[in-house]
Amino acid sequence: MNRILLVEDEENIRDVVKLNLEMEDFEVVATGTGKEALKHFKEQHFDLIILDVMLPEVDGFQVCEQIRLTNMDVPIIFLTAKDASQDRIQGLKKGGDDYLTKPFVLEELLLRVNNLIKRTSKTPENSPETYSFGNNSVNFVTYEASGNPGEFTLTKKEAMLLKLLVDRRNEVVSRQQILQSVWGYDVYPSTRTIDNFILSFRKYFEKDPKNPEFFLSVRGVGYKFVG
Repeated sequence: MNRILLVEDEENIRDVVKLNLEMEDFEVVATGTGKEALKHFKEQHFDLIILDVMLPEVDGFQVCEQIRLTNMDVPIIFLTAKDASQDRIQGLKKGGDDYLTKPFVLEELLLRVNNLIKRTSKTPENSPETYSFGNNSVNFVTYEASGNPGEFTLTKKEAMLLKLLVDRRNEVVSRQQILQSVWGYDVYPSTRTIDNFILSFRKYFEKDPKNPEFFLSVRGVGYKFVG
């Protein structure tokens, strides 16, 4: 299920857009301030952002600019009453992928959302069923793997976490993002659980677990897989 961050300070519009996105099978996190939007973005993973411009505390252009400092890939659609051409140009310069002015046709917004997500979603080549790195290999369908212990079988959670890291290889993935992606959004264990999983991966796949080359710690943030 694709996740959307909806940032809109007008409650009626926010509720209507959220409802219709959910009817299209999107998972939606909705907020009414730029400050809260940045907090959600920092802590969670989103596949698309719908962003108003005139927001309290931090405006939409500033939110977009701050997001683009760390993430150039997530699609951003501006949805705003600011309809002057210079506003549209500024939004696109700040890093927006699309710009839709109010009043808007709901069906058009949904089409733009679906088109952007299709265009930017990872292809099967980016998310392989099997993956090899160093002298190691893993099958994400059967959970079978080979590494330091020879051939062995991963648990489902181990396979899910490893696949997340492989899909985002060379990117820093926060502990919060790992918990939400692997354990879900309602109840998840302590971040220490993730640390233990990473320690297991190092024992399985690293030549020297104390000096890892594949599973790297990023202090205060999370982990990065390099492979």
